[in-house]
This record gives sequence, structure tokens and C-alpha cells, in this order.
Amino acid sequence: MGVTKTQIFNTKQNELATIFKVLSNPARIAILQYISTQEACICNDIVDEIGLAQPTISQHLKELKSIDLITGEIEGKRVCYCINLKKWKKIQDLLNSFFDKTKFNCC
Repeated sequence: MGVTKTQIFNTKQNELATIFKVLSNPARIAILQYISTQEACICNDIVDEIGLAQPTISQHLKELKSIDLITGEIEGKRVCYCINLKKWKKIQDLLNSFFDKTKFNCC
């Protein structure tokens, strides 16, 4: 198996790549949009709202948690999810930094 070349890129490049990889799935975007519009943590509503099977939703939630974009709190037998606003702000800052340095000089 080949070795990845992540070590030749800087921390911000690797972090943005990881974020983009996690956000590249439209189901994860739908989950984030749904959670972000709620006034409280979301528990079982995600499956009904998104329309995917529970194991599929769980896998997507796991990916979103892997970059700390959502947090999960255990309430009895359920795990309730919220947007991690601190991480969300960090991602916004990373993206703004990326685009602020981009020159719009192509054809």
C-alpha cells in the first residue's frame, strides 16, 4: 500500500482537505443543515428528516464527529447532536483565509 503524501503539505492544507472530504457527501450537508436549523439538540429526528436508514445516518454522524463539527450528548439511550459552534467558526475562518488570499486574475 502506498504512503500518503500529507507530510509534504502544511497543516492548513491538510486540515482543509480533511474538512472538504467529510463535507463532500450531500447527506452530511443535509444533516448539518437540519441540525443547524433546530433550536435544541437533535436525537432521533434525523432519520425521519433525511430519509436514510439509521445505520447510514450513524455513519454520517460519525464522520461529522471525526472533524469535531458536531457534538453528541447521551440522554438515556439516545445520543443527541448539536453543531459545535466553536469548530464551525474555525472552519469559517479557514475558508475565509483561503479565499481572502485568492487572486481573481484568470480569464
